[in-house]
Amino acid sequence: MTATQSDSDAQPQPDSGPSEEFVRQFTQAQRALYLSIIPMVHSPVDAEEVLQEANVVILCKWRQFEPGSNFLAWCRAIARLEVFRFRRRNFHRIQLLDDDVMNLIAEKIEEEALDVEQHRRLLTDCLSRLREQDQELIRRRYTMGVTGDEVAIQLGRPANSVYQSLGRIRRMLLECMRRRLASGGAT
Repeated sequence: MTATQSDSDAQPQPDSGPSEEFVRQFTQAQRALYLSIIPMVHSPVDAEEVLQEANVVILCKWRQFEPGSNFLAWCRAIARLEVFRFRRRNFHRIQLLDDDVMNLIAEKIEEEALDVEQHRRLLTDCLSRLREQDQELIRRRYTMGVTGDEVAIQLGRPANSVYQSLGRIRRMLLECMRRRLASGGAT
């Protein structure tokens, strides 16, 4: 070591591992990932096994994920490969569906996931177009997880009035989403 190098320069730097954001996305994706695996295997136990194997691969390949891209889609692609590995390892079991059908199921799951995300964006947009008092009523009822009766008590309103308002707001949101979907999802 030269006199200009410090001790820390001479030490190999440990691998820093996945970022906090990666770990957050990884954790949030677990249920959706499990639900996308289960239709492609025989049982919940098999789905758990495949999920564990997929998680190992995901965590080993964390550097290959491109931030800003669809994390869940990336994980599902890895899980799909793990389903096929699982099926090859367990070839002695009766395979009710062939690999082509498994691919179709996986593609359908991915399409539905995209639909859910589109609907979530549209709902968020429609919610933002509500009057402030309607937004507050929705927040109290759904974000805070309280019943309509509890919201009525909080607001000092009759419960029937709160339920009627919630029904009206739901109809408005449904109509807003229908219009947006009919126009191609434009906001």
